[in-house]
Parts: sequence; C-alpha cells; structure tokens
Amino acid sequence: MNPNHYRFTSSWNLSAPPAAVLAVLEKGEEYPLWWPQVREVVQVDATTGRARFRSVLPYDLVVSVHRARRDPAAGALEVSMTGDLEGWARWTVTGRGDGSHVRYEQEVEVRKRLMRLLAPVARPVFRANHALMMRAARRGLIARLGAI
Repeated sequence: MNPNHYRFTSSWNLSAPPAAVLAVLEKGEEYPLWWPQVREVVQVDATTGRARFRSVLPYDLVVSVHRARRDPAAGALEVSMTGDLEGWARWTVTGRGDGSHVRYEQEVEVRKRLMRLLAPVARPVFRANHALMMRAARRGLIARLGAI
C-alpha cells in the first residue's frame, strides 16, 4: 500500500434541485465564499485555476486545477490537479425525489514533502482532516444554496 495515495468519497442528499447545485459547484472561483477550507481560488484562464486549501492541520496545500469534464446532462464536473496533490476530483449531481444526490470523489497522490514524510504515521489524521473538510463543504453548500 502506498501511504501517499488517497481515494475519498462523500455522498449527500440535498433538498435543492440538481441544476441549482451544479450552478454553485461549477463556479470554482466562488468556493471560498461557502467552503471555509478553500482559502483561495485564482482563475488563470477559462479552464484552469490555482487553489489553496487549509483545514485543521497547520499547512496549506496548493494545486493547479484544470477542468477535465463538464457534463451538465450527466451532472458531472471533474478536474485534474497538479502540485501538492496530483490526481483528480469529481462532483456528480443527480436528481433524487424533489432534491439532489451529490457525490464527491477524489483520487490523489500527495506530493507535499511534509505530508509524504509524515504519511506512514499520520495517514489516519490526514483522512480525518479530509472528513472534517467535507463536512464543512456540505454545510457551506447548503447555506450557499439557501442564499441564492
């Protein structure tokens, strides 16, 4: 097992319609407005940006993000990442009754030196940190959808 390889999945049910959820999720430059751990997103061009994340642990992760897929009909948004994390992340939003089912998937290899050195002992802490980040994302997304 590679201690620097991570695969995460989160699933949520929301009361907002899929189109409204996708409209928020596809505006990456606005993530810092509703997702507290996304500290900064700088748009480089129409399909590329740079993002900085920081959660409970005392370090930032910086990645270049490139849109790999935008398929509103399938409810899919996917990006590739390079930098402190290399891999991909995908949102999939589908209808569920009068609301939406939101699925977030991420598969990455950690490149940040400190995290690579600590991974053999700190991997459970890194996974817990990610879980906290995703809980905050859910709360922030619900709040953002209510404010629109």
